[in-house]
Amino acid sequence: MKKELWLVLLAIFCITAGLAQSNEQAKTGQKEVQVKIFPNPATSVINILGLKDTEKASIVVSDIYGNMVLQHEWKIKNHVINLPVANLGKGMYIITIQSQEQQVNKKFYKQ
Repeated sequence: MKKELWLVLLAIFCITAGLAQSNEQAKTGQKEVQVKIFPNPATSVINILGLKDTEKASIVVSDIYGNMVLQHEWKIKNHVINLPVANLGKGMYIITIQSQEQQVNKKFYKQ
């Protein structure tokens, strides 16, 4: 009996938490957009979808030790950028995209 009561309370909590988050997004008019990187692992180019359009975005690629290996400033339009990575060595990298509209940190792998 205690187990069933605990499961019911857990289900109520999960539903309430989900409704509160949806309500907060509705109040602010914000819709959470997922930023996706593909292909991952990459060979020559990575495509980054779901970005907010901006006139100027700072794009930094760092290795897993925090060493900056690429840096660009680009205009983002149509919510996407295509970043050439053919000159990078094999391994894991972190891309940071920063603008007035958003900041994104994502991992990708280079083959």
